[in-house]
Amino acid sequence: MSDISVDIAIIGGGLVGASLAVALAPLIERYRLKVAVIEASELGARGAQPSFDERSSAIAYGSRAHFESLGIWSQLATRAAPIHDIEVSQRGALGRTHLSCQEVGTPSLGYVLPNAFLGQVLHERLSHMPIDWHCPARVETITPAVSGHQLVLSTGVVLHAGLTVLADGGRSGLKASLGIETDRHDYEQHALIANIETAHEHHGWAFERFTHEGAMALLPLMQRRMALIWTRPPEKIDATMALSDDAFLQMLQGRMGARLGRFQRVGTRHVYPLSMSRAREQSRPHLAVLGNAAHAIHPVAGQGFNLALRGVMDLSAAIEAALDAGRAPGEALTMADFEQRRQRDRDLIMQASDTLVRLFGLELPGISGARGAALGLFNLATPLKRALIRRAMGLGRH
Repeated sequence: MSDISVDIAIIGGGLVGASLAVALAPLIERYRLKVAVIEASELGARGAQPSFDERSSAIAYGSRAHFESLGIWSQLATRAAPIHDIEVSQRGALGRTHLSCQEVGTPSLGYVLPNAFLGQVLHERLSHMPIDWHCPARVETITPAVSGHQLVLSTGVVLHAGLTVLADGGRSGLKASLGIETDRHDYEQHALIANIETAHEHHGWAFERFTHEGAMALLPLMQRRMALIWTRPPEKIDATMALSDDAFLQMLQGRMGARLGRFQRVGTRHVYPLSMSRAREQSRPHLAVLGNAAHAIHPVAGQGFNLALRGVMDLSAAIEAALDAGRAPGEALTMADFEQRRQRDRDLIMQASDTLVRLFGLELPGISGARGAALGLFNLATPLKRALIRRAMGLGRH
């Protein structure tokens, strides 16, 4: 066994963990920080890490600024499909809301990026950084120690970390081993995801439609392709997955309408259950929790990865402030600063996402018409709508 001391140990090399490691690059150079990344999955040419899957992520315009600061946006832009307009509607009811980048004076509201490509770009950048990689390796035990934690890896390596960051997803047992409990709410829905080819060009339009069975969204990809997120009740998901491609597209067409012409082709379909979760502690002295390990929200508003990325930004900012003041990255004051930066944004987005799901899930006499009227009225409330757009874009955090 070998003992290694590091300033920061990042557990998880997926989109969130890799983003944090890249964000720390200037601090690694300026302060000669020793940073280790522990990743359990074998990473091949395209990256086999579980978060580098068939899904796509909606990247808010504010998140673009973060990737620009990391020096990787020019690469990401080659596969980033811009979202210029979003139409929000309710099936079977009048009233809809139109959100446009022109209302806030930006080139787009955000972008859609394939997770696998985003992971590739992040890991390519990491390959040129002086980071200690432990891959494939699992953290067998994590034990609080003086001024940090001791991590025993499956490879026999023992790491002594001044700051440990849990970015290992929502299913890791490491939080529980540290006594951190997680609150969960099961939405009793599954998300079906697939890529769809359309007859007409989407011109950067995204569509969100609420039905009595759950929300549906189509997000623009490159060319005439769109990413579908379709939430379905558990009792109907198997039958939906069993449909032939033609029958599936016909059912989808009936629910989304013909704004994009005929749906012509569907890629591989994937399903995952939906829930909201939140770790009761997301920071301690010498410990930070990020990404799905910290919180998971419904994909209805496309805010999940953006919320996680803002956590990355706030943690790297708190670490930089600590180092500039002569403090160690994991000290209590540093972690208190991180929590203060995160709390309001995290609470607001989680509450707003959950409220939206519950509101459009209610089935009461007359409520469908009331929701339709509210969508129509909101479309006319220009100052309020502009404020919401900026908030969703990550431009109105404070």
